[in-house]
Amino acid sequence: MSNRQKMADEELQEWANRLEAQAPGDVLVNAVENYAASLILAASFGAEDVVLIDMLHKLAPTIPVFYLDTNIHFTETYNTRDKLQARYGTTFIQVQPQLTLTEQAEKHGEKLWEREPNLCCEIRKVEPLKRVLSNYQAWITGIRREQSPTRANTKKVEWDEKFNLVKFNPLADWTEAQVWEYIHAHDVPYNPLHDRNYPSIGCRVCTRAVLPGQDSRSGRWAGFEKTECGLHK
Repeated sequence: MSNRQKMADEELQEWANRLEAQAPGDVLVNAVENYAASLILAASFGAEDVVLIDMLHKLAPTIPVFYLDTNIHFTETYNTRDKLQARYGTTFIQVQPQLTLTEQAEKHGEKLWEREPNLCCEIRKVEPLKRVLSNYQAWITGIRREQSPTRANTKKVEWDEKFNLVKFNPLADWTEAQVWEYIHAHDVPYNPLHDRNYPSIGCRVCTRAVLPGQDSRSGRWAGFEKTECGLHK
């Protein structure tokens, strides 16, 4: 661990303690005030992301927003992207894998996601994310603690060991109900798949609807012991 990381860990822990009781908007203010010149918001156009896009646009509309285009998203996801771009008069940064789907199939075989989903996520999500985040000092995500056990200890600001930068999670302590209250109160466009029992939306080839009572991320990579794509440690 470098001296820079050790210093960041100590400072960020104190910062996280101060932000713990703060509302998402206040967390975003902190992010913008400290990293405006090197800050970016990640969006997959799920419910949490559209909330943050709306909040950030009202606070600092010039902060860039990017999305990982795996080339196998649902049509509804791309349509949601288009509605949001029209609503806020902006264009989100499209980050694509280095391999096309055809090139991936030639190198690793057809439908890699059915055999080795971790490798598929590495190629189509993790590597592109590393590439885009290497240009920034801090990023903002929509992860929440109640989404899954792997996210239960998420702090509102923390050091991202995997990608080597500061990570803000303004909605960390929000409930699903709070997310939807905001969406409806502010008339924010959202992915219609949420209305069809898709609480967590990823690639169309690896995401299915969730039955009542099931974990919100159980529809991702069904049949595999996998609940994360590798973007969040």
